Amino acid sequence: MRTRVSDEERPDARPEKSSLRQWVEAFGFALVVVLVLRVFIFALFTIPTPSMERNLLVGDYLYVSKLHYGPRMPMSVGIPFVQSWSVPGVEFPYTRLPGFGSVERGDAIVFNYPPDDGPIDRRMHYIKRVMGMPGDSISVREKVVHINDEAYPLGHGMQQNWLVTKENARYQIPRPRREELNISSIQPTSDARTVRMTATPSAIQAISDLPWIEQIRPEITSQPQATLYPGDRGYSRDNYGPVFVPGEGTTVELTAENWAVYGPVIDRYENRNARQMTDSTFAIDGQETTTYTFQQNYYFVMGDNRDNSQDSRFWGYVPEDHIVGKAIVTYFSRSPSSVVPRFGRILRPIDDVSVFRETSVLQQIPETVAP
Repeated sequence: MRTRVSDEERPDARPEKSSLRQWVEAFGFALVVVLVLRVFIFALFTIPTPSMERNLLVGDYLYVSKLHYGPRMPMSVGIPFVQSWSVPGVEFPYTRLPGFGSVERGDAIVFNYPPDDGPIDRRMHYIKRVMGMPGDSISVREKVVHINDEAYPLGHGMQQNWLVTKENARYQIPRPRREELNISSIQPTSDARTVRMTATPSAIQAISDLPWIEQIRPEITSQPQATLYPGDRGYSRDNYGPVFVPGEGTTVELTAENWAVYGPVIDRYENRNARQMTDSTFAIDGQETTTYTFQQNYYFVMGDNRDNSQDSRFWGYVPEDHIVGKAIVTYFSRSPSSVVPRFGRILRPIDDVSVFRETSVLQQIPETVAP
């Protein structure tokens, strides 16, 4: 006859775990799962500024997929969920696992802000839309983006500043109509009859039908801005470039004219010691050369809110090793001035290349609108 021995009587029996230990182990397991998901699958971000309006609004919470372009492996060691701190001097080479696809024009991407200092994956997060792909020549002419000489007018949900002249300064667009058209702002100008309006082309098209509108035209900034990339070249926000976007394997000839474009990229993002020796000679890692072959892809990004966006026009390219992932959906949204969620934006997909499929009315609005 067998005799059943209780756990207490077994010499090798393990003591029962305390409630505290069980909670600690459960918390540790959950933390590991979350870290794995955050590193390999997705990340969550919120929109703090209006640079992507009206497609993405301040207070939108985003799901960002890391699987689309492939998960980027950690490049530093730090405290989980503390973005700004890492162990000094500990950095790992850039490695990205295979993904579902690659970056495409029109994608809304989240990336680490290139001009920041410190380990790449600890730099501030930005979100912009990819306009220039590797190998593209990109420029802005009278506010219209041109890629390889093909015009890309504002797409769905993109907006800019317009100058709207009325017959009489007292005429106003009713607030309900402004909200219906999603007009971001209306500001006065030095002319009492003219207002500066931040709106999408479709909203401007609707406004042009009002009988008391005399004229609508894009607000063009012609004054050269020395703060634009790559320096004082006479570019303005609305008349910019052209600049060439380098890609992996692209070989460029180095000249005094383009050194301001490529030199900082080679030095900072390609991690090479690059310097100009004379007007016609250059040195890479101490070796004199007249050409350079890039080791990774670069992208030219812009905000959907074209006149309120610090983007590649101001600080240059986004290197591939800075890209975190692709913004897929707004999983929640709430205006900072309200406690009520914006229910219509919850689980709303984020437009990508489809923003260019609709023909923009930017070129269709006549300079003078007949009453």
